[in-house]
Amino acid sequence: MADRLKVLVFGTGFAGQGHVDAFRAAGADIVGIVGRTGGVVSDVARKMAIPYAGTDWDAALAACQPDIVSIATPGGTHYAPIKQAIARGCHVFCEKPMTASGDTSAELYELARKRGVKTAYAASFRYTPSVLHAKRLVAEGAIGEPTEVECISHFNLERGIPFGWSHSKKDGGGRLNNNFTHNLSIVTSVVGETVLSILGEVRDDLKRAPIVQGVHNFATRRDYIPEDLNDPSLEWGESDVEWSYTVMARLRSSFAAEPVSVLFKHGGLVPRFHDDHIVFYGTKGAIYLKGHYGSGPLSYWGESKSWAELPLPPDIQASRPDVTGETEQCWHTLAEIFVRDIRGEEVAPYPTFREGSRYQHIIDLIRTNDAWTDVQHLA
Repeated sequence: MADRLKVLVFGTGFAGQGHVDAFRAAGADIVGIVGRTGGVVSDVARKMAIPYAGTDWDAALAACQPDIVSIATPGGTHYAPIKQAIARGCHVFCEKPMTASGDTSAELYELARKRGVKTAYAASFRYTPSVLHAKRLVAEGAIGEPTEVECISHFNLERGIPFGWSHSKKDGGGRLNNNFTHNLSIVTSVVGETVLSILGEVRDDLKRAPIVQGVHNFATRRDYIPEDLNDPSLEWGESDVEWSYTVMARLRSSFAAEPVSVLFKHGGLVPRFHDDHIVFYGTKGAIYLKGHYGSGPLSYWGESKSWAELPLPPDIQASRPDVTGETEQCWHTLAEIFVRDIRGEEVAPYPTFREGSRYQHIIDLIRTNDAWTDVQHLA
């Protein structure tokens, strides 16, 4: 494909601006950006030298005639614009969560499949260098047959963060949509993409959040935390999503004869004592990744019977995008893969709407909280 691909971005905040930079770095042209507030989208378009700015998505699709649309708004707003873009034959790059429910995600997956457009689902922390290193080591047999994985994180998020989409199920909020999606993508990329079975428990231990005007960018929401949360004049919004979860899964792995057991444990509002981490255990060794998305140093336990930090292989180090921020680096990697695939180049498998749809169905199942067995009657 000789011509440069044209990209229309939906969303003006942290993700929208990050997607702009990522697609430009991948060699595509950003032809327009759409947001909900006219003044904000005009300011972003001017700052980022984007030729078209608007608040009407359908009008933007008609005016810009994009090859690719990049959806960078909260998950609850994804369904309609993605459906419109697929109908016009656009390829779609979408932030997680894909939509607010498994059923709507499945519908979009089928529409894209039938229309023949390519899709990318940005549960993209699977592209941090340490995760790529772990994936290589597991494939090389460094830990033998994988047996279990644990993903442990505690964020200690401020309870005074202003009420917004992250507090609302219909808007795509909740820690499953915005934390578990990344960890599930990381684990499946390293061990195996097939999730065989799952059970889980969720808890809303926040209940409410202050309503504050003026928050337009998710990355700066902490700047709007009220100084006095006991101020009687404050208005409050009610949370209806989980802020903590415990999930167990069984995955099929081509590297193991038996299913791999996985524990996902996340406390959104509680402090950590030890480091957040992801660990891959096997019959001959283990791999420890520091950090809630495993983006810190990698340590290996093998024949020496002790932990040793391993350096990144030179080729993985060299492939790291030269941008600040782990989130931004991962967007750049996935956008480059997506653009190359659309151009007809050979690329490794990457997360698509197939995975996005499955993840949303899994989240729906976990949220039912019905995996408990009542044992009160036992003697």
